[in-house]
Amino acid sequence: MSETPAEAEAPPPGAPSYEPAAPAPLGVDRTPTGNDEVDAQLGRLGDVDHLAADGHVEVYEDVHQGLRAALTALDARPQPSSTYEHRS
Repeated sequence: MSETPAEAEAPPPGAPSYEPAAPAPLGVDRTPTGNDEVDAQLGRLGDVDHLAADGHVEVYEDVHQGLRAALTALDARPQPSSTYEHRS
């Protein structure tokens, strides 16, 4: 009797599966920061909940770039002057 390739490769019943698990949410809470731009970037981290692990890097890099841009924008805003700067 000859086995077909599928029969030869089938694991025995009850054997552990070594197939990758499906993407699943990590359940990480994201606390709002009060800055809409930063909160939008952090909200994007939820996108990885539905991606395979090899898709996470692109999202993480995009979020990192967005957070850096938000910080740069904060540094570029004019700062209020202190009343102590102009002493006579």
